[in-house]
Amino acid sequence: MELMHGIRPSPIAGQWYTAEPTRLAAQVDEYIQQAKLPALPGKVIAIMAPHAGHRYSGAVAGHAFACLRGLAPDTVAVVSPVHYPYADPLLTTAHQGYATPLGTIPVDQDRLADLDQALAKELGFSARRVANDPEHSLEIELPFLQRSLEQPFKLLPLMVRDQSEAVMLRLGRALASCLAGHNALLVASTDLSHFYPQATAHRLDHEILSQVEAFNPRGVIQAEEQGKGFACGRGALASVMWAAQQLGADQAILLNYATSGDVTGDFSQVVGYGAAVFIQSLPEKTG
Repeated sequence: MELMHGIRPSPIAGQWYTAEPTRLAAQVDEYIQQAKLPALPGKVIAIMAPHAGHRYSGAVAGHAFACLRGLAPDTVAVVSPVHYPYADPLLTTAHQGYATPLGTIPVDQDRLADLDQALAKELGFSARRVANDPEHSLEIELPFLQRSLEQPFKLLPLMVRDQSEAVMLRLGRALASCLAGHNALLVASTDLSHFYPQATAHRLDHEILSQVEAFNPRGVIQAEEQGKGFACGRGALASVMWAAQQLGADQAILLNYATSGDVTGDFSQVVGYGAAVFIQSLPEKTG
């Protein structure tokens, strides 16, 4: 499918986050500025961030994006799940850019072409280009990127329907292949458990987060397959973890965790949110 000559308009601004640019910038800045981070002894390769409405998960997301302050990647790959009934295993955009109230982010067509080739080699197919998708889980991260990074960047958007280990492992390889040697960053978009009581959510979420902290992408996928944990974007997360490992990341650091109940006070049916960063450790000094 040929690229459309146009920009993808936001279908969620004014619903999932404010559509007023000044207010949006101030709210996102506050989430980032209020985050308290541990020392990050290395280079940031990737982050994990939630994708609920900013009101619910913005404070947790702020911890992930606070890790990016001062960074100036040329390309940011955002990998998210798909919440709508597309048939294809992998999707990307048919548009030339994404619009948010904070401006337009161009799609990195060169890296997207490289990803097409890498996916064809790994899987025998590439990501289907779709127009005017309603997916929130990828777009929700974009205002945070626009406010946390030092300069404008290009976007490599990828939405995942088939979250099986076989496909996600190969997606991770393809991502690493197309980003290697470039000034790039990876973002995994995922929420955790959905609509369980708080105590049950904590148990399920902590299993996923323990696999994240162990830097075990296969464990993330298997935790849900075995009924021990739940993450709606488990495949997106695992593929980013595999790609990050191949790009040199060797340490995962959990940054924050909360549920929607911690925001609303309703603990009967909550959604879990986690933030993490994946870094390449600095070499030890000698002498």
